[in-house]
Amino acid sequence: MMRAIALVLLALTACSSGSGGQDQNPTPVALVSLATAQQGSVAQTVTLYGAVERGAEAQYTLAAPVEATLVAVPAPVGTAVGRGQLVARLRPTPATQADLASARATAQTAAAALARAQRLRAGGLASDADVESARSAAETARARLDSLSRQTGGLDLRSPGPGYVETVAFNPGDIVSAGATVATIAHEGGGLRARFGADPAVARSLAPGATLTVSPAGGDQGFAMPIVSIDPTVDPQTRLASVFSRVPPQVDVGPGQPLSATVAVAHSGNAVTIPYEAILDDGGQPYVYVVANGIAHRHDVVTGPSSGTRITIIKGVSAGDIVVVQGGTAVEDGMKVRTK
Repeated sequence: MMRAIALVLLALTACSSGSGGQDQNPTPVALVSLATAQQGSVAQTVTLYGAVERGAEAQYTLAAPVEATLVAVPAPVGTAVGRGQLVARLRPTPATQADLASARATAQTAAAALARAQRLRAGGLASDADVESARSAAETARARLDSLSRQTGGLDLRSPGPGYVETVAFNPGDIVSAGATVATIAHEGGGLRARFGADPAVARSLAPGATLTVSPAGGDQGFAMPIVSIDPTVDPQTRLASVFSRVPPQVDVGPGQPLSATVAVAHSGNAVTIPYEAILDDGGQPYVYVVANGIAHRHDVVTGPSSGTRITIIKGVSAGDIVVVQGGTAVEDGMKVRTK
């Protein structure tokens, strides 16, 4: 009798377990693609913005030879000019006039001292060394006077050749320091260059010869060109340094056209890198899923430089770890995964 009751209970238990013995609540499994974290280097890419301008060889520069006041600009910006045409007129400042007067007085005094030394030498009252010293002082004073006379006499700034006035840096009435550029004149011939603004730290990491991948505004076809020079001087308005590159002659761009360029600026040496698409974001906290024994585990990470396809992981992933590359948005911490 007891044996029959036991058999009935076993049958009821089997029935209550479900039809065919299948699990009514299967464990969730995410379908993902995986990649292995590698140790190596990755280049960081930044974007620079700039514009096309005429190269130095395609410009005439008119500079003030001495400190002077700008009196007039007969040929303003945009004016077509010929060889020898007056572009700007200057006059010496009171300080320059005082320098010229001082130089003239010094030259006269030195000449008189030389004549006196020669007379004394003839009378045996001075040595040859005294005469030579006086002659040297007189020649130096005369050379300074001649230089200042030429400079103050060259304050009508004229175009060295045909072209058009591209820039005028001052307004009439402004005082122009010696050597300052008053105007530039663009002429035919010579090439174009591109000037890009760069963060000073970025500029320091670049070097001539590095390749810029350039994208003209308007969706025109991009092109590559090497960096020619870098000016680390920071512009007080933009707070950027300047990066220069020569525009290839076959590229159809003109002065003033805006450009953007990408360039690799830094490398992480022996670092852990993973595909960029493995990175997920949770309110600003980047993280990845690392898979071990078929289970995905969330790892918050600290990221470093990125090349656009791979990214450096400073903390949170080790070389050799298996990370979820695709399908991560459907994964939860502790979920089983299988590959596509």
